[in-house]
Amino acid sequence: MPRTASRLVLSAAAATSLLLGLAACGSDDGAGSSAPAAADAKGTVVVGALSNGAAKETTLKVPEVASIRAELPKSVRDSKQLVVGLGFLPAGSPPIGYTGTDQKTLTGSEPDLGRLVAAVFGLEPVLTNATWDNLFIGIDSGKTDVGFSNITDTEQRKQKYDFAAYRQDNLGFEVRKDDPWTFTGDFHELAGKTVAVGSGTNQEKILLEWQSRLKAEGKKLTIKYYQEANSTYLALNSHHIDAYFAPNPSVAYHVAKTAGSPQATRSAGTFSGAGASLQGLICATTKKGDGLVKPLSDAIDYLIKNGQYAQWLAAWNLSDEAVPSARINPPGLPLSNS
Repeated sequence: MPRTASRLVLSAAAATSLLLGLAACGSDDGAGSSAPAAADAKGTVVVGALSNGAAKETTLKVPEVASIRAELPKSVRDSKQLVVGLGFLPAGSPPIGYTGTDQKTLTGSEPDLGRLVAAVFGLEPVLTNATWDNLFIGIDSGKTDVGFSNITDTEQRKQKYDFAAYRQDNLGFEVRKDDPWTFTGDFHELAGKTVAVGSGTNQEKILLEWQSRLKAEGKKLTIKYYQEANSTYLALNSHHIDAYFAPNPSVAYHVAKTAGSPQATRSAGTFSGAGASLQGLICATTKKGDGLVKPLSDAIDYLIKNGQYAQWLAAWNLSDEAVPSARINPPGLPLSNS
């Protein structure tokens, strides 16, 4: 199938879709390429731009690496573009992918990493945005080269896709800034607490299991649900709940946005989205066997080794989700939990 610049895309974890009115724009056909990508000088990538205070804008030097570019399939090299799939329609998901302060540019940690990898390849990044469903349709059809869209590695998905890991898939507890409570991974620390969680999410599944285990020990964990994030944070600030259990990037975003305000919060600890026995991983996702996963892994490893990766994570307040290397097709969530 011929490669085109208008490509459907992979979408991101809808559960992380967050508040504060930063809605993504674009159309379901993947329209909307990023202005900063076009404006960056060759060998330079600006991350954290137009973030509405969610990130620290940072200029990174990223030279083309000829040996890694040579690993790309010829069709990708000849196109001179890397089409990066983002799946943040309709509402956006700060800080991983959303519309920037200019009301048109796609920004966030995921599009920024796509642009960094494209720079290593010496290709122009073409960022496209669509719904979660169209994320996989775009990859399946070959219209999208790679999804950078908070995609969790699962054994079920590995039947159709190849993965190059670039970030831990973590959940986080958010508390009021003046609350000293910290979660270290032991569910017994939740005894006597009241915790809000999103209904139907992976974090709810984990929290309900902990609640059941505490109940068997004669201890109580109260779980509360709110229809929207603003209501959750109102409950937190008014002491109606002790903590909010949510995707860690969403926690990091809200902590950054409220810093210095009377509603300031802090992260009180993280937990693997895959559960206690496996560290969940977020991965660059390509069609299985299309020849892209090895150069993607090598490009990410180059960024890790040379420091741009750490600066990218720090800019988006996600340093606690760093991985030591971009493993190819690592163990993912088992079929029973995918």
